Amino acid sequence: MRIMQESQSFIMPTTILLLALFYTTSAQLSPIQPPSTPSPPLPQPSPPATAPAPGFNTVPLVPVTPTGAPTPTITPKGPTIDIVQILRKAKRFSVLTRLLKTTQLINQLNSQLVTSSSGGLTLFAPEDSAFSKLKPGFLNSLTDRQKVELLQFHTLSSFIAISNFDTLTNPVQTQAGDDPQRLQLNVTTFGGSQVSMATGAVNASVTGTVYSDNKLAIYQVDKVLLPLDLVLPSKAPAPAPSLAKKGLPKADKGNSTAADDSSTASDDGSDGKALPAGVSAGCSMKWVNKVVVVGVVGLVSGVMI
Repeated sequence: MRIMQESQSFIMPTTILLLALFYTTSAQLSPIQPPSTPSPPLPQPSPPATAPAPGFNTVPLVPVTPTGAPTPTITPKGPTIDIVQILRKAKRFSVLTRLLKTTQLINQLNSQLVTSSSGGLTLFAPEDSAFSKLKPGFLNSLTDRQKVELLQFHTLSSFIAISNFDTLTNPVQTQAGDDPQRLQLNVTTFGGSQVSMATGAVNASVTGTVYSDNKLAIYQVDKVLLPLDLVLPSKAPAPAPSLAKKGLPKADKGNSTAADDSSTASDDGSDGKALPAGVSAGCSMKWVNKVVVVGVVGLVSGVMI
């Protein structure tokens, strides 16, 4: 009995010690798990891009300078918008640029852009490939006045946005003039994104936007807009009013020639004898009449005797 009690008193502390050692070892072997964080959401697939509507490209070849850009402290002199610089940046209008500079029309157009009363400008710009479609030597055959007229026929004296082409009234008046027969320009829109133009000599289409802001719009066209005034024969000058036939002035007897006097004397039955000395040709008719009168008087006197 005593042995059993001693054995139990020995087993209990040993068991407690083994259990404490087991839990301690398990805690050391088990790694500490970090707190779980939620996983980021998976990216959603973007919807497919829709194709642009048919028609000319509305994205400008030369973008407009952002309005938020810092302005220089020194204001530059001259116009803030240069049409030639815009066309050079587009890199496909070298022929048009050369014509604008040689005719000096570019100075007038740039000046109109900075005029406060100006309604802006709209320029139809044929690209270099459009000029190559012209008859060889056509540009060289034009006079300086005709070259200016050709460029002005591509210019409207107001700003026309892309969405406002359908508001134009045909025939559209250009800077070349308002002759409805020889300077006609008719604009037609289809669906708001297709614009065609007819001059009577050429049918062209707007193929894209070169530049557009609230003052200047430049649109690319696939052909040179030739007005009828440069294709048709020149107008014939109006005939001068016919002068009414007037009677010829009467010849002065004192200035008549000897030939006229001799012919007159022969018509009156003169015998063609020479006139007495001192008698002028102007008095020949009077002298003949006196001779006839004297002869008649003498004949009558002879009969009476």
